[in-house]
Amino acid sequence: MIQVIVSDTTLDFDDIAIQAIDQNLKIHQHEDTYVLIQNDKVYRIKILEIFTEEKKLKVLINDKQAIIGYKSELMLNLEKYGLNKVKTIKLNQLKAPMPGLIKNIAVEIGQNVSVGDNLLTLEAMKMENIIKASGVGVVKAIQVTIGQSVEKNEILLDFE
Repeated sequence: MIQVIVSDTTLDFDDIAIQAIDQNLKIHQHEDTYVLIQNDKVYRIKILEIFTEEKKLKVLINDKQAIIGYKSELMLNLEKYGLNKVKTIKLNQLKAPMPGLIKNIAVEIGQNVSVGDNLLTLEAMKMENIIKASGVGVVKAIQVTIGQSVEKNEILLDFE
């Protein structure tokens, strides 16, 4: 297996390096072509085009075109230390972000919720605001009813 690494600065053909992850793979660079040798098989790779936005390269591998992805040194370091992982927030309570009137409750007790799920609708200043989950959890208790007026920071929902 190989990985293609690019410099974190402006990308051009000189900023690309192909490295072996598999110890059985040997890589040699000869001018603008990389020669990969694995178990007596030889692969010649020539980089034809760089697609910076998509983080992909068009390459020629033994006379066949392919598109492969690449990573920057920064991304590899973030992955190495686990800093690229999305942290999941566990919900405890949902409090009213502003005073208003409960117009709709979109969840029920025992329901699993995920980030972005609609929880309820709060009308404030003649505008309906759909309140969405900012984390994950299971609805433990619903502290309000439709038509109820609530104050800012009043507890609306509890989660397990």
